[in-house]
Amino acid sequence: MKLLLAGAALTLTASAAVAQTNLRVFVSSQHRPDVWRKAFDMYEAKNPNVKVTIETGGNTSEAQAQYLNTVMTAKDSSLDVMILDVIRPAQYAAAGWTVPFNEVLGGDADAYMKRYLPAYAEANTVEGKVVALPAFADAMFLYYRKDLLEKHGIQPPQTWDELATAAKKVTESEKDTNLQGLSFQGKAIEGAVCTFLLPYWSMGKQLVSNGKLSFDKEAAVKSLKLWKDFVDQGVAKKNIAEVATDDTRKEFQAGNVLFAVNWSYAWGQFQGAESAVKDKVGVVKLPAVQGGQPASCLGGWEWGVSAYSNNKTEAQKFVQYLSSPETSEFMAINAALLPQFPDVYTDADVTKAVPWFASARPVVETAKARPVTPRYNEVSDIIRTTVNAVLAGQSTPEEGATQMEGRLRRVLR
Repeated sequence: MKLLLAGAALTLTASAAVAQTNLRVFVSSQHRPDVWRKAFDMYEAKNPNVKVTIETGGNTSEAQAQYLNTVMTAKDSSLDVMILDVIRPAQYAAAGWTVPFNEVLGGDADAYMKRYLPAYAEANTVEGKVVALPAFADAMFLYYRKDLLEKHGIQPPQTWDELATAAKKVTESEKDTNLQGLSFQGKAIEGAVCTFLLPYWSMGKQLVSNGKLSFDKEAAVKSLKLWKDFVDQGVAKKNIAEVATDDTRKEFQAGNVLFAVNWSYAWGQFQGAESAVKDKVGVVKLPAVQGGQPASCLGGWEWGVSAYSNNKTEAQKFVQYLSSPETSEFMAINAALLPQFPDVYTDADVTKAVPWFASARPVVETAKARPVTPRYNEVSDIIRTTVNAVLAGQSTPEEGATQMEGRLRRVLR
């Protein structure tokens, strides 16, 4: 009997030693989950006791946040790791939904975070606690049809006025009723906040300074008018107020757009086998307003570990792998996701696979962060709904700027 018990104990011990950890990871559906799956597979190969299940969803930052908010509010332990828009780590940490990494990072978390581009170290550190780790960097760029600009002898535009002129010339000459001059985000999503801020920042204006509103109404009117004029002039399509980020990507990829304002993730898909614009795409920094400086909106995504996970330690080890230089290089080469590490931009394999990344780092490093405020959700809602209403013709740029100012003043007193 003793031998049987001893044998059973040994069996239980052996089973415990090889017990499998199941990690469930949420990835946004627009950010190449197919390539992330390959990165997960590589981790599983090195860690046979870990099984990673991928869950995808949400074509917009809002849709993803809405889903994750529901999961976190329910204290659901089935999700271990989640990808978060750069605007959200501080919010999730404040809500108690994520666990800090300081202990697993060892003695000096600050030194660990200094490996990353400064904007991402800052976005993921709250009151000395590292609340998430960078998945990839991002910024907005101007994509253009290289073949069509060359055909018509046009250089990539450096101002928005030059873009309008070029778009009219090409679309009129091509006589293709499906060809839009410019696509950008007009739907009431987070992307529309950046839409508003690009020309506003280009005029040298800030929305929030030291946590307080520094609204320039004249610049706000000009920003809203710039985008509405594109619609009124036929440069952008009439229903641009319905266009979300991935709609811009899909329409450009189908060959129906001359210029597109979008994030870095789009590049890899433009070069896919099924893309109508494969090898016909150029990418440059965004245009400036006349007399202003070019401005880009800082994006990027971060890995957080759920406070309700039953596998926090293993999940944090996994996130360290996902946020490593090796994985960053893999995702840059295979998914055209911008690196969160300065040195990866000039890596020979990366620049061979995505040549324009060599000139992308300065854009990312100078890209501006959206307003930093604990009430950012309300600020975002005010801006994106105003932009959407102006583009839909429900209010004029002047009315939109007045409404935006009044609503923002109530939130940011």
